[in-house]
Amino acid sequence: MTFTTLALAASDPTSGLSTHTIERREVGAGDVRIEISHSGICHSDIHTINGDWGPQPYPVVPGHEIIGRVTEVGADVTAHKVGDRVGVGVIVGSCGTCAECVQGLEQYCASEPVYTFGAPDPHMPGHTTHGGYSREIVTEEKFVFRVPENLDPAGAAPLLCAGITVYSPLKTWGAAPGKKVGIAGVGGLGHLGVKFAHALGAHTVGFTTSEDKAEMIRGLGADEVIVSTDREAMRASEGTFDLIIDTIPFSHDLNPYLKQLKVDGTLAVVGVLVPVTEPIVGALLISKRRRIAGSSIGGVAETQEMLDFAGKHNVVADIEFIRADYVNQAYERVVAGDVQFRFVIDALSIGAADA
Repeated sequence: MTFTTLALAASDPTSGLSTHTIERREVGAGDVRIEISHSGICHSDIHTINGDWGPQPYPVVPGHEIIGRVTEVGADVTAHKVGDRVGVGVIVGSCGTCAECVQGLEQYCASEPVYTFGAPDPHMPGHTTHGGYSREIVTEEKFVFRVPENLDPAGAAPLLCAGITVYSPLKTWGAAPGKKVGIAGVGGLGHLGVKFAHALGAHTVGFTTSEDKAEMIRGLGADEVIVSTDREAMRASEGTFDLIIDTIPFSHDLNPYLKQLKVDGTLAVVGVLVPVTEPIVGALLISKRRRIAGSSIGGVAETQEMLDFAGKHNVVADIEFIRADYVNQAYERVVAGDVQFRFVIDALSIGAADA
């Protein structure tokens, strides 16, 4: 059995987003039904509907930074109740039995996780999953997260992707008091990296190409700012960092950041999905036992940990809140880099202009 709800969907790579009626499954025993209030815009949403990552099962409803209220729960649900503020992130299912899932690393599921949008829907054969640019969603209890009530829901929405993307490597490689942590690229991901690194107690340094951003980056919680195009400043800080989170979303040279690491330091790449511009200089790795690592989002338990930590330290994204009918203009601005730092859609306004 299914029900219908309104959503913003793309019909093809060039159509833009418009209001569609979509089907959702009725609530099963282990499901949670959510009225969505806020849905963040991630750059991966744009890449997906544009077909940048291959053919897509149009119509596609993007969105994996979802905040809302529970409106119905299945008979077996124990973690959530009607009225709770909750969130849904990048994945809505995994096999649950592989070594990765058993370790709580559902994001690395050996059978591939079920992504929140554009993936074959195991609950509705022949259908694909639809994301958070929608009035409602039904999700397995396990992949629904408690969102602290003290957090601004619009600012909290990007935590479900951008937030956990930076929190996970910060925790994995030990950001803590006594550690020096750099955040390379202070944008949609990086500004949350600065906030989380600071809240975790690390000495936090923002790397930017623009001196004009220095004051803003300090305002986010950075103890220092280094302009990465300033060779003298970069040279002066070489060999001093325990960890650098590289959030830069385009091809670039990793070697200058490797030089910043001390012995056993880690450069964790979370932003760039394409080949880097310059070959890695092996001597930079060997001479200080440095390492380059990658990281995706977090598993279920770590994502809940991140939200609870954000609630305790009042960490939210800096956002621009928009109505649904502005979404195509917002996409244009994201591509142009004209947002500080994330757009969040008022999901309750979806379809309002069509009434």
